[in-house]
Amino acid sequence: MTYTSLDALGKANLMMDLISQRQRALGANIANVDTPGYVRRDIDFSQYLGSMNSPLETELSTRLGPSGVLEEKERRDIDIAEELAEIQKNSLLYTMATRRMSNIITQMKTVVNVGK
Repeated sequence: MTYTSLDALGKANLMMDLISQRQRALGANIANVDTPGYVRRDIDFSQYLGSMNSPLETELSTRLGPSGVLEEKERRDIDIAEELAEIQKNSLLYTMATRRMSNIITQMKTVVNVGK
């Protein structure tokens, strides 16, 4: 296995973690649609994707903090249809990330088997 394969595997894993955290945040938004004072939460991937070339366990984990969930600055009504659409988009991202992870693992298996 090369460092590049391990790095790609780590990035795919981290992306899946981000997607999972976003799914939880979007679900919480729907669950709290009628909660007085609730502030909508989300994860902005663009904030994290720029750091994907840096060491994974340092800068990104520092930025994410314990949850990585961002609260919106001002309170606004939660639109359930909008939240459901975001959940669908997030689900597509998860599917792409799992396929990427599968491709990386297949490549790593090929390298191991060729090296025998």
